[in-house]
Amino acid sequence: MTTEQTKIMDQAVKVIGDKEGKYLTFSLAEEEYGIGILKVKEIIGMMPITIVPQTPSYIKGVINLRGKVIPVVDLRVKFMMEAADYTERTCIIVVEISAAGRTILMGIVVDSVSEVLNIKGADIEATPAFGTKLDTEFILGMAKIGGGIKILLDIDRVLSVEEIKAVDVAGE
Repeated sequence: MTTEQTKIMDQAVKVIGDKEGKYLTFSLAEEEYGIGILKVKEIIGMMPITIVPQTPSYIKGVINLRGKVIPVVDLRVKFMMEAADYTERTCIIVVEISAAGRTILMGIVVDSVSEVLNIKGADIEATPAFGTKLDTEFILGMAKIGGGIKILLDIDRVLSVEEIKAVDVAGE
């Protein structure tokens, strides 16, 4: 291996190692996902969501959480999955996203919350290349857990800058 190849490998190991940590895992349409636990503020059951007119379809509306208005995004709709009825296991994960130099509280609707896992860097692989047409910037990596795979999300990148502006407007 050349010196250049060794440097590239060392950088790849460092990047994957930076992703190591605790993740809240949840399911969406039979698939498992994870979000860094430090981004999660709380998990709440479904509650009445007030629809905000003229917002994208994935923005379900806003909720009143202890006097604070928080926009809610349905991840199934955002990820272009088939819609499903909410059940007693459906919940809202309140996350803190960083965008445009500030933080925004946002709720994300998921089918169910699974568990908190401590995922080691050695168990995380880089996102596979799907071609140039697919945007996978919001995927941190793929965690290999017990014979399965959990898709680790970079919640700060799940929404684009324009989408974050729409969410921010909905929450005002």
